[in-house]
Amino acid sequence: MTPASRRIAVLGAGSWGTALAIQIARAGDLNVCMWGIDTDQILQMAQQRSNSFYLPDISFPDALKLEPDLIEALKADTLLLAIPSHALRSFIQSAKAHIRNDQHIVWATKGLEEGSSKLMHQVIAEELPGNKSTAVVSGPTFAKEVAMNLPTAVTVAASSKQLAGEVAGFLHHGNFRAYTCDDIIGVELGGSLKNVLAIAAGIADGLGFGANTRAALITRGLAEIMRLGEAMGAQKETFMGLAGLGDLVLTCTDNQSRNRRMGLKLAEGLSIDQARVQIGQAVEGVKTAREAHNLSQKFQVELPIIEQTYNVLYEGLSAKEAVHALLAREATHE
Repeated sequence: MTPASRRIAVLGAGSWGTALAIQIARAGDLNVCMWGIDTDQILQMAQQRSNSFYLPDISFPDALKLEPDLIEALKADTLLLAIPSHALRSFIQSAKAHIRNDQHIVWATKGLEEGSSKLMHQVIAEELPGNKSTAVVSGPTFAKEVAMNLPTAVTVAASSKQLAGEVAGFLHHGNFRAYTCDDIIGVELGGSLKNVLAIAAGIADGLGFGANTRAALITRGLAEIMRLGEAMGAQKETFMGLAGLGDLVLTCTDNQSRNRRMGLKLAEGLSIDQARVQIGQAVEGVKTAREAHNLSQKFQVELPIIEQTYNVLYEGLSAKEAVHALLAREATHE
């Protein structure tokens, strides 16, 4: 299949889906479309050639087609899912009658499934057992910066080297670099748990604990991700790369991160619901904290920072009490 005839559909027209569609279309040699659940919004974007709600003032490349018809979008050779983790299973269930076994299924979704604590590849395998060509895209990325064509790098982990290379190929151009690996579990887990740790970093910074605390939290938070990852079958080295350390540093240190902003607002004394209203978008780390807590119990792995963040979100612990609980832990060998 020549590049010009390869059809890619980005499913999900939020900020991240839009940014990915823009990046793929920039190459100019691919047949790429974007679909979103809000048909009126898609038609408006087609007319304005921009996503005025999520990424205002960023124009779409000429090669990007807006597709209001889901069934038409699902005819593509590669489906790139940019659907929130809490909605991924229900979306696939509604669409799978029109998904072929020979299609490549790629997802850029970060998070754990609410209620089951499953990674996205597990959800997809359960709902689309006939699709064996699967891949995940993750890494330190803010959608706005990708859409603005600022230098960015991600990791593509896939079921085969060939597919990883193909997915990296349609992303890797201009200021965007895509690296490949074969550790889907590690890439997914790093992209999920960093959101919980970003809430913790926001809480610490909001309480005025300073740069030393932030550095320690990121470092020890990475150790927690690595411990759980190894217990779940991930490769330790993955967490030292873009999908692990890279994404963790980005999300914990920059206020573009919705999860970090959630932590800052909790430190101010706002409730989760009040903070959500002010942030105005989904904050994945809130739900992920509960699922990470469940995974720590299932695999019997200690995750002190994640556990205290869970206690703040779900057990009524104050932010200051959570910090004191961490400081009161006995010293151990690093």
